[in-house]
Amino acid sequence: MTLQTFARNRTLRWLLGGVAVSIAIGVISLRSWTAVAARPAESVEAPPAESNEPIQPIETIPNLDPRKVALGQKLFNDPQLSHDNRISCASCHVLEKGGADGRARSIGIHGSVGVINAPTVLNSGFNFSQFWDGRASTLESQIDGPVQSSIEMGSTWPEVLAKLRRLEEYARDFRGIYSDGVQRDHVKDAIAEFERSLTTPNSRFDRYLRHDTSALTSWEQEGYQLFKSLGCASCHQGMGMGGNMYQRIAVTLPDFADKAQPTLADRGRFNVTGDPRDMYMFKVPSLRNVALTAPYFHDGSAATLQDAVRTIGKYQLRRPLSDQQVELIVAFLKTLTGELNGKPL
Repeated sequence: MTLQTFARNRTLRWLLGGVAVSIAIGVISLRSWTAVAARPAESVEAPPAESNEPIQPIETIPNLDPRKVALGQKLFNDPQLSHDNRISCASCHVLEKGGADGRARSIGIHGSVGVINAPTVLNSGFNFSQFWDGRASTLESQIDGPVQSSIEMGSTWPEVLAKLRRLEEYARDFRGIYSDGVQRDHVKDAIAEFERSLTTPNSRFDRYLRHDTSALTSWEQEGYQLFKSLGCASCHQGMGMGGNMYQRIAVTLPDFADKAQPTLADRGRFNVTGDPRDMYMFKVPSLRNVALTAPYFHDGSAATLQDAVRTIGKYQLRRPLSDQQVELIVAFLKTLTGELNGKPL
């Protein structure tokens, strides 16, 4: 199977590494860890090519149509897709901020506040479904939601198409790619093609996986070993380090006593399927560029990576992590920031 086929087939389930409970920055199983003392940076041997590492370096998705990518980029940044001509896709997915917007919940049309944290659009082409609850199986079908949501872009497809058709620039660009010009499915196709282009390869961790032994310090490498030893890589694996399975999160379970007022969004995939087994189930988020996408979790309840790691220790490991363990994991997570269009994020 080619990478392109993989990227476009959202029904493929990467159920690798077993089942583990996950939340936005990782999954922690009940395994012990003895923290190691910090040491000065030094070169440590990288994993050999034949090793069975659970994470693979990011590869760009091949054979994308550059005309569609360019048109999709223009549409992604165009506020005309919203009813009041003020909200674009880029309003909630700021590429320079890791593909998110830095808010616990995004602000939509007329100042409306969203119901859930905006996931990153970077590397979304690797996801097997879209949205936290997986209600869209493809990037194309995902676009319908924000455009027509009364608290996001507040528009309709007839309104959007009428605006675009009035502009000769768009009419020309669409005719150059699609024989029947500006149509809803073509708008969605172009935006999705652009989003598939938003891969972020060449993080320091990717260079380490490719045997650059100086890419990570010994402290960061120990963080990676801790990440694996605690079971995080059971769900955060593959190129996307997530985005390929659903798991229940402890944040919204009844014994999460600090969650005083659960919301409808906390029910997760149950809202899509109605199956009680899907209560509190969410798509495992990607950890790529996670240092840029605070606040964390579907409800944006963790302001920092340290907060998120400590929450995992308390509510999933059921014992607190030491400060050193927290900093080891955070140090590793910060190595996952890659490049977009050849420039460091």
